[in-house]
Amino acid sequence: MPAQVIHIIGAGIAGLAAALALSRSGRNVTITDQAPELSEVGAGLQMSPNASRILLSLGLGEALDRAISRPSRISLVSGHSLRRIANVPCGDFAARRWGAPYGVMHRADLQGMLLEAVSADSRCRLELGQRLEAGAIRSLGSRAEPSESPLIIGADGVWSQTRALVPGSGQPVFSGQVAWRFMIDAKAAPPILDTENVSVFLAPHTHLVAYPLEGGKRINMVAIAGGNDPGKTWTATERPADRDALLRDFHEWHPSLKGLLRDVDEMTWWPLFSMPDGRWFNDRNIVLIGDAAHAMTPFAAQGAAMAIEDGYELARALGSVDSDPIAAIRSFENSRRARIAKARNRAAFNQFAYHARGPVRLGRDIVLGLRRPESLAADLDWLYGYRSPGT
Repeated sequence: MPAQVIHIIGAGIAGLAAALALSRSGRNVTITDQAPELSEVGAGLQMSPNASRILLSLGLGEALDRAISRPSRISLVSGHSLRRIANVPCGDFAARRWGAPYGVMHRADLQGMLLEAVSADSRCRLELGQRLEAGAIRSLGSRAEPSESPLIIGADGVWSQTRALVPGSGQPVFSGQVAWRFMIDAKAAPPILDTENVSVFLAPHTHLVAYPLEGGKRINMVAIAGGNDPGKTWTATERPADRDALLRDFHEWHPSLKGLLRDVDEMTWWPLFSMPDGRWFNDRNIVLIGDAAHAMTPFAAQGAAMAIEDGYELARALGSVDSDPIAAIRSFENSRRARIAKARNRAAFNQFAYHARGPVRLGRDIVLGLRRPESLAADLDWLYGYRSPGT
């Protein structure tokens, strides 16, 4: 499989990052997406140094600087008493320790900067408004010249059509958790919110994340709570009964935080699905990346970062057109699955710690309170300090 023709299914963060990385290595890429135009839904995301380092290496430094806010710390706070439990330093500390910035940004800004770079790249061709089912994806090979066998990269998310063509791949599993997302004007934010930094409010079974967006003009809020499996969906606007259920989950929280959840005009909710470990490569010409391969819960805030790592490292693995792409992709799959497993384990640990109750919660607070901020940061060296080949 020469992999001289590359077709990416999905123009989200994973697909666009892969396209840009592949074009930088001299490949011609076609990206197909079912959306008639690209407008990323959702709100904010945390851009950790392992991902921002890749964006810098792809030449997106100026665009990243315009879009990102760089908080000086991540604080863990009691959702009951509002007492600060611990904090992890960021800002200049993160740039020095991990060699790239940590920041927060709007998801649409990330997709937008990737889309702008891809659109300006003569090696990339973007085809919108084309929904490809599994059968059509399989037939893409017939469009190539007989001497070429195209590589198909499935970057089409948790409900991937491409995944059906990879024997041994997994199926999405509902985590039992739902993310409620909304934003508020920073000027109207109550004093309990730190409008310049990341705050993670913790309580049994639930947690709430808040951080600034749009240059500090707005505060992104994400409330995580239990929920029912909604079936095959990405996101939805709440119904009246949904808000009542959310408030019941947060009924023991501090009144100021409950008031935020009660009074906001509208939220969207995102059911959180994850992918069990499975194959990403069909050993011929189809490989999965991003959520299509390894969707995970957001407790380590690594969904976008892992997608960016995937795209960049797949391009590096393929190397020159003279390399053996099958061997290269097998090596990519093995190394990335090991990396994803560690990130997934960290997310599971964070969920346990964030949602702890009873004596475990008390012990968590004591242990975290005794640790220096720099010591907590050191726990993230393997994650944030990771350097993809060539960065």
